[in-house]
Amino acid sequence: MNWLLLILTLPTENATARMRAWRALKHCGAAVLRDGVYLLPAGEAHKATLAGIADDVDAAGGSAHLLDAQGADHTGLFDRTAEYQQLAADIAASRSQLDKSAAVDLARLAKKLRKTLDGLRAIDFFPGQALAQTTALLDEFDDALRARLSPDEPTARVAAIPRRDPADYAGRLWATRKRPWVDRLASAWLIRRFIDGKAKFHWLDTPADCLKKALGFDFDGAEFSHVGERVTFETLLASFGLEADAGLGRLARSVHYLDVGGLPAPEAAGLEALLAGMRAAIDDDDRLLEAASGAFDFVYASFKETA
Repeated sequence: MNWLLLILTLPTENATARMRAWRALKHCGAAVLRDGVYLLPAGEAHKATLAGIADDVDAAGGSAHLLDAQGADHTGLFDRTAEYQQLAADIAASRSQLDKSAAVDLARLAKKLRKTLDGLRAIDFFPGQALAQTTALLDEFDDALRARLSPDEPTARVAAIPRRDPADYAGRLWATRKRPWVDRLASAWLIRRFIDGKAKFHWLDTPADCLKKALGFDFDGAEFSHVGERVTFETLLASFGLEADAGLGRLARSVHYLDVGGLPAPEAAGLEALLAGMRAAIDDDDRLLEAASGAFDFVYASFKETA
């Protein structure tokens, strides 16, 4: 195999520089081959990382040599099993608190666990079953947490998504569960902004309260809901031929991530904080949608511009 070797002599009188180098080496996942000798698999990104550490050490008064090497199998030095075991234990402990801790604390903990897993994945250069098993455990915890926070969240169904004509959906009554959150708010905004400009909304105590004349969305049995990997917002995009809009596509990535997880979207945290503040401050769902729609308008305009 091809490797990168970084041989360091750290400055003895500069504790800050020594600590900075150690932290950088730990963060990038470098293995210790022997005292002062660090190892990473060959690759341009790893080479740039180690070169940056070497330059910093040289500038601080130490010495650094970055070498290409071939030969021995050092993959065992990068075994992350113990770290995955610790994370799995943390997930299990969190799962045991599911019915005991406050929802906001559990949501914060779930994000912390996901961040830890993402950090481990980034330095797991030879992934195996430990990564797959730990990921599955965390996914199960996320599902259980989501079921507690949103007990009526729809179940994804496997079905084709027929193309619909917006002209057939003008001036309709649309219904979804009350106290809407990201997917329902974004879907209602999308309906009124791109599908049915005269849409009226009925906020349901339970899906069973949906009137026959209403078009339901984002609950089991609704006309529009989760299909396959798509959340309701994405189902509506596909149903009404809006997927080619780059701004809506970028917004969909944030809505998807905040609703069911998956690949992180850079803007998701800011959107979540904004909507959470609105939801906490506004107890009337019509007013909440009005406020959230303004936010979605600005976000969409920004995405459209950058796209």
